Amino acid sequence: MADAPLRVLIAKPGLDGHDRGARIIVRLLRDAGFEVAYTGIRKTPAEIARQAREFQADAVGVSILSGAHRELIPAVIDALQREGLERVPLAAGGIIPPQDRAALLEMGVVAVFGPGARSDALVSALREAAEAGRRSRERD
Repeated sequence: MADAPLRVLIAKPGLDGHDRGARIIVRLLRDAGFEVAYTGIRKTPAEIARQAREFQADAVGVSILSGAHRELIPAVIDALQREGLERVPLAAGGIIPPQDRAALLEMGVVAVFGPGARSDALVSALREAAEAGRRSRERD
């Protein structure tokens, strides 16, 4: 399994219907050699966690533009835990004010990206997170 591409699920929780950025991230990660699944828009945290389990994701990235990140991200974390995926790293991106980033990192989010994030930094952070997630899954 070590030679298999890293698997990342990109998700759009909540009512936000704007997914251009998420689709760009999907393409960026695929071009970088990841295997990527995209949930589509308006998914519940439970749907995201179920898709992460079914896809056997090494990491999950959520894209939130609605301002509901303080509610949705903890709900996604809880849903992942209920699916037995508490060791699958979660990254967040979107319109997330700087004052909220520290709180998300304290919740266990491994990286937070906003508009203008560098592509190489995003790929590097998700590669590191997905590799850690895969190692964790292989130990189970």
